[in-house]
Amino acid sequence: MANFLNWLFRARAEPTDRVSDAPRFYMGQSVSGKVVNERSSMQTTAVFACVRIIAETVASLPLHTYQYKGDGKEKKYTHPLYRILHDEPNPEMTSFTLRETMMTHILLWGNAYCQIIRNGRGEVAHLYPLLPDKMTVDRDSKGNLYYAYRKDNTTHYLGPEDVLHVPGLGFDGVMGYSPVALAKNAIGLNIAAEEYGGRFFANNATPSGILSTSGTIKDPTKVRDAWQAAYGGINNSNKVAVLEDGLQYQAISMPNSDAQFLETRKFQIEEICRIFQVPPHMVADLSKSSFSNIENQSISFVVHTIRPWLVRIEQAMNRKLFLDKEKGQCFVSFNASALMRGDYKSRMDGYAIGIQNGFFSVNDVRRMENMDPISEEDGGDLYLINGNMLPLKMAGSYARKALEESGGDGPDE
Repeated sequence: MANFLNWLFRARAEPTDRVSDAPRFYMGQSVSGKVVNERSSMQTTAVFACVRIIAETVASLPLHTYQYKGDGKEKKYTHPLYRILHDEPNPEMTSFTLRETMMTHILLWGNAYCQIIRNGRGEVAHLYPLLPDKMTVDRDSKGNLYYAYRKDNTTHYLGPEDVLHVPGLGFDGVMGYSPVALAKNAIGLNIAAEEYGGRFFANNATPSGILSTSGTIKDPTKVRDAWQAAYGGINNSNKVAVLEDGLQYQAISMPNSDAQFLETRKFQIEEICRIFQVPPHMVADLSKSSFSNIENQSISFVVHTIRPWLVRIEQAMNRKLFLDKEKGQCFVSFNASALMRGDYKSRMDGYAIGIQNGFFSVNDVRRMENMDPISEEDGGDLYLINGNMLPLKMAGSYARKALEESGGDGPDE
């Protein structure tokens, strides 16, 4: 029994599970019959809006390089990574463009990849995004991860040290799964509803119907095609129909209001917002928003949607981009405080509380508001505190001292 337990809980010297053997969720045809992939899904307004709002929000946040110093931290403007991550990751794009591209890849494919180009000292010189649909991740015979990238009918093999890989939600800790593939039936229904609406209005917004007569029609197909050519389509809108030979027209489809077409479209927008965890008001659906709750929804978006993505990216960058001797000493971090600023009065009230309680100086506040600092001689860097408060255990000492000075005997025992 002891030998079995030792075997069961043995330390794993090297990974042996093949990434390619993990379960996969593929894009493709949905239950609605519509093909759903990363490109067709982006043609729906709800998916495009959700991907855009998350990608642009993450890309717009300041990304700084820091170094631990004593009990605190300080920005390292001179670190080589600062310019790459904050300004220009490669000669072809800005930092905003790179991070926006990475987030778009994660939200559609579930993974984002960047090739790391290093200089002779091993430092990061450039970062280039790689298309997820051309990347394959697996393990070799020794259990080591490798990345195979297909380009121009050629496969390029990269080691883990040469790829910045940010995975989304997954099962094996290596690969993320595409939200589009996981929710292709919901997205497919939205595509089908949009197509139905387009075809409805292309047909002059008139339901299909029956042309009937008490007589005999020798060529029904010819009559139908003639009717469609004369009265079908948006260009034939409001034409007066002429019926001859006893023909009668009878509509057989339900009006869209009865079929709850608009309700279906609205629900699918909420469904897609649920997939990407975006409040509906951010994609212009204000049906469940009001003046009293829209600010709370925006804060929830930052805390529950944006922050996890920031942590994923930060930890991946800290793990891959710093030299071994710098790990634990230097790190990158997004500044998400701008998203939580609130209105002007609330910010000023918060700053006032911080200054009065000694954890903000005047210059700390001015820096957060992008204002020039006040000189040290004028007290800009002083940390002040209200002197009227004292520790509870000292209150009795002050009371006894005051009684002694006044000649009193204090309260009776």
